[in-house]
Order: sequence, then structure tokens, then C-alpha cells
Amino acid sequence: MPPHEIDHTHAPALRSWVASANEPETDFPIQNLPFGVFAPTGQVAGRVGIAIGDRILDVAAALDAGAFTGAARDAAGLCRGPTLNALFAAGRQATRALRTGASAFLAADHARAAREGAGPTGVLVRMADVELRLPVAIGDYTDFYASVYHATNVGALFRPDNPLLPNYKHIPIGYHGRASSIRVSGGPVIRPHGQTRSPDAVAPVFGPTRALDYEAEMGFFIGRGNALGEPIPIDRAEDHLVGVCLVNDWSARDIQSWEYQPLGPFLAKNFGTTISPWVVSWEALTPFRAPAFVRPAGDPAPLPYLRSEVDARLGAIDIGIEVLLRSRQMRDAEIPPVRLSRGRLTDLYWTPAQMVAHHTSNGCDLRTGDLLASGTVSGPTPDSLGCLLELTARGARPFMLPSGEQRTFLEDGDEVTMRARCERSGAATIGFGTCRGTIVPAMPARDGAGWSAPLPGASASP
Repeated sequence: MPPHEIDHTHAPALRSWVASANEPETDFPIQNLPFGVFAPTGQVAGRVGIAIGDRILDVAAALDAGAFTGAARDAAGLCRGPTLNALFAAGRQATRALRTGASAFLAADHARAAREGAGPTGVLVRMADVELRLPVAIGDYTDFYASVYHATNVGALFRPDNPLLPNYKHIPIGYHGRASSIRVSGGPVIRPHGQTRSPDAVAPVFGPTRALDYEAEMGFFIGRGNALGEPIPIDRAEDHLVGVCLVNDWSARDIQSWEYQPLGPFLAKNFGTTISPWVVSWEALTPFRAPAFVRPAGDPAPLPYLRSEVDARLGAIDIGIEVLLRSRQMRDAEIPPVRLSRGRLTDLYWTPAQMVAHHTSNGCDLRTGDLLASGTVSGPTPDSLGCLLELTARGARPFMLPSGEQRTFLEDGDEVTMRARCERSGAATIGFGTCRGTIVPAMPARDGAGWSAPLPGASASP
């Protein structure tokens, strides 16, 4: 596992000649510099960029303008394609070099730029003027179940007498999701169809879900992969992780409750996942490393392949995640979004390194661009629950919105926004941007396909 060293790029006093990067509320100060892909509106080909304030540094244009030297120039040369995959394949050494080079170029004392606009022309674009694209070509997606609070709460709803299964505290639980349905923030989320069965019904029916939910998660991107048959030791696991993004793994709870036994999640989970467009590098997160979750007395110690002194000391990342909801009626009335919850990534029972070590322990090969998600991030308090299944106790405890509307699960027109920030005394605050999706009605039934009519209240126009 690489050393967790804070360097000059993390200095809280560091300022940029991009004025908006110095504003207190920005997610993207010069201490952050996350990677993403953008394109001018209507343009097909994406370009790799680095977020700085309300601007984007066009990496290829900056390279051509002579902004980078040495290792940073080599890393920037990997950014001429439409995704971050080539950069990530070069591993942490390349992402570290590019972030360091970008920091030097964008710093306020840079010899070629004393103020915004004084640097080479054409290297900065306004974030508001472009489309943000899916930053990585994601080949595989694994969703973990790493919050013991979430696992216990959900288990209690479905198995009151046995909420936490005996394997949970021994292995990081996960399932293989569907990479093809991952989309970048801002797009619609189509209400899925599926089989559901009411508790008092003999047979299931097919139709739009009535229990659409969000899940507040963080995602970890794989840089360098491993060869088939060669596990990644836990002390080297973070060598293979290059960055972090927000993840909303949308879920259809009524479909899930009917299908999840005996093999677990399937159609209730694979219809849509939304991620934030910016990938915060592992290096930018160094000031926010924290001890791994402290296991209560009596909990089993991890088996040796999941145990590391360094991981126990600094394996967690202190990220605060909040979820906001705004209904269509609230938007029409210009009522701002309401915050539903705020959780912390330090409440995860399993660390990212443990997830990687376990995922590869059987010889499974991870590849560049693979996404590993944390699972729902929930904490020990009612205001830290990361999904509606928990917040409403499976729909038994509806809550009121400022518009007077009632919610148990998501309705069409609802907009869910997730945000995340890293805040710590003595460090500059950094953020992840937003992860946003708006629920749209289920697709209409097809003639002759045997699909049922929309369920009441499940397909209102947005």
C-alpha cells in the first residue's frame, strides 16, 4: 500500500489564478483537480479535462500549449482519447504526476499566469458551456454491501429474527451489477417494470415498480488490473485504485423482495445506476484518510488476507454524503430541495482495500475502468440512513415534503441529488460535484408482449 503523504499540492493556503477555484464553496479548489470528460454541447467526441473552480482545464490543449513537463507531460499524453481509461491504465504514478503538473500550472504564482485569462488561450473552458460525459469506459461493475448499519437495518425489515447473516462480519458481501446501464449525472431514470407479489397475493403480477428507491454510495475506479489467477494482496490493493466518484444505485424494492431469494439482486438493481462525472483522484484524498471502522468487542477479526496494519490505521476515507429530494410540485413552486440524510464513508465496516483484496482472492481479474461501489452508506442515526427503504421502514413510515406531499418511495418527476464533501481542520475542503437523476414514467406496454397496464400512481407524467 503506498504511503499516505501530504505534499505541497494539498497545502490549504494554495491558490489558483482561476478565480472561481478560490471561492470557499467550490467543490473544485486547486487542492482537488478531479478528472473527467467533457464535450461542447452537441459535439460527439469527448475530451479529458480537469475541474478547477467553474472551469475545466482541457488536458490535450494544455499539453499542446506547453503546460506540462516531465512525467506530467507523459501522463497528459495519455489523455487524447475520449475516456480516462488510458490514463488510469498507467496507474497511480501517472494520475499523481498529472495532478501535480496541473497544480503547478494552475497555481497563482505560476510565471505565465498572474490572473484568470493570463495563461495560454484555449486551455480553459466554462463548465456551464459543455456537456459532461461518462468519464470511464466501464467494463465491469461490482456493488458491495459494506455498511453494517445498512445491512442490519435492511435485514431487520425482511428478517426481524435474524437481521445480520453470520457471514457478514467475515467477508465483504457484494454482487456483480450491470455496467451497460451506468449513466452520468443529469439523465432520466426510467421507472422499471418487473414481477412483484403482494403479501396477500397467490401469484405475482408484472408492471411498473411501486417502490422505486435510491442508494447513496461511493464508487472506486480500478487503474491497473491484475492477471487472472493472481490475487491482489491487501497491502497492495490501493496501488490498483485511482479515484472515487458518487454512485446512486437505483433499486426497485418490490421487485427485489420477490426475486432476491435464492440468488440475490438481479432485475431490481440492473436497470440504472447514476455516477457523478468527476473522478477525485486517490492522491487528492490523502488529507482525509482515517482509521478503518472500529469493530465492536466480540466481532471476529478479519482473516489474514483481509488484515493489514496500514489499512486498519488509514484505510477509510472521511467523506460526507448528503441526499436531497425535489418533487415536480416543489420545482413548480420554486421550493428548494429538501435534505433527506447525511452519511459518512467512515461508517463502512469494510475498507476499499479489503473490497479489492476479497474481490481478487479467488483469482478474479480486475481490469482498468472497473467500478467497485460501496453499497448504501448508512450510519447509526436516523438522519444518516442512505435509502428510502430504511428511512421509511419499507414504506411503513411516510414522510412529508415541504410542498405537503407524502413519500414512501420515489414518484415520477422526483429529482434526487447526491453531493459529497471532504472537510477537515487544516485541509482545504474538496467536493465531488453532484450525482443527479430524475424519475420518468415507465415505458408504455407493448402490444402482444403481455405487459400489464401501468400501476396506479406509478406512471404520472413528469
